[in-house]
This record gives sequence, C-alpha cells and structure tokens, in this order.
Amino acid sequence: MTQTTSNHLIDWSKIETVLLDMDGTLLDLHFDWHFWMDVIPQAYAEKNQMTIEQAKELIHSKIHSQTGTLNWYCLDYWSETLNLPIAALKRELRHQIKVHPEVMEFLAFLKKHNKTVVMVTNAHRDSLAIKLEMTEIEPYFDKLISAHDFGMPKEDIAIWSEIQKVIAYNPDKTLLIDDNTHALSTAKEYGIKHLLCATFVSPKLDKIDPKGFEHFSRYSEIMPS
Repeated sequence: MTQTTSNHLIDWSKIETVLLDMDGTLLDLHFDWHFWMDVIPQAYAEKNQMTIEQAKELIHSKIHSQTGTLNWYCLDYWSETLNLPIAALKRELRHQIKVHPEVMEFLAFLKKHNKTVVMVTNAHRDSLAIKLEMTEIEPYFDKLISAHDFGMPKEDIAIWSEIQKVIAYNPDKTLLIDDNTHALSTAKEYGIKHLLCATFVSPKLDKIDPKGFEHFSRYSEIMPS
C-alpha cells in the first residue's frame, strides 16, 4: 500500500479503510433541511387544507419523535405517515443537490493512495440513488451501504459489525468521517480507532458541535500538504 504523509489530524499511513457519511459530510445538508422544513410542510398544508404554520408544527413534531431511529431517514415511512409521494417530491428538487468544496479532490486523494472507501449512510436507498445521479462521487467508492440494508441506523452499535459481513475492515486501521456525533460515538464504542467530525454541513446552516471529537471544516485540512 502506498504510504502517505500525515497532518495534525490524521496519519494516513495508518489508514486502510475510510468510512464516509453522505449528507452533511460530503453533500450540502441544506438540500435536505429545505426539503423537510419547507417543501414537505407546504405540500402537506395544501393536501390537508391547513396553514403552512400548522403543517410545520405537526410535521416537525412527527420528525422529532423519530430522532435517532431508522424511520427518521426512511422515505417509505414518511410517505405512509404523511400520505405524500416523498421520493417523487425529492426528485423534483434534485437540481439543488450540491457537493461540498474539495470533496472531489479528497475522494481522488483516497483513490490515488489505494484506500478502501465505503459510504455508510443512514439515507434511504431511494434518496441515495437521487444523490448519486446528481453528483459524480459514486465511482470513488468500493462499496455503498445504506443503514436500511440492515434495518438499523448508525446510532445502533450493532451496525458496525453488520458492515463487516458486507466488506471486512480492520477497526484499528479504519477512519470514519461523519457529521453525526451519535454515529461517531457508537463507532468509537465498537472500536473504530480513527474518528473525525465534519462540522461544516452547509454554508446556510450552523456548524456541528463536534462534542469532543477531532473535527475539520474543509477537506484540505485533513489532506497532507
């Protein structure tokens, strides 16, 4: 394996596998925030003849009740719960999907240095398909994993051993990059040694509180100079 230099956050010579989250980590989270906070309440209000304020309050309450569960990310669940064509509505806005700055350079860096690159996302497969269609990130991955494949989110520690059955990795030589600190916590408990919190989820949203995890805002910060 090609040896690479280190910087103050990561020694790349010690990394064989990189597990990458998608939304907020690689892609601008504003697309999803706008979709769930604005577009869906608007569609629900129109369908159910209520004010946008009433729809927002109801939907935000329903979303909050599913925090940390797989339902929170499941388009099928929300389609049934809200009686709306969630995947179709998301597809209508797909032109708004954006990759973070420096992401493509980072993925190219990983490929150049022969790292095994695995996407591990809580996103529903339908949502994942739309994101891949509208970006150029897919060819850089050795494996694309949705938590829905296992019926559990990354907030569940069991998922990290389930991933081993799909693509084996050595936790001591694995790096997880995620904006979800709960996912980073379960990965740490499982034994994944290298953990980084991606705090810059969108130029239109507040930075993530890394909750004590090593963190970065731009990918140039974690690539050797």
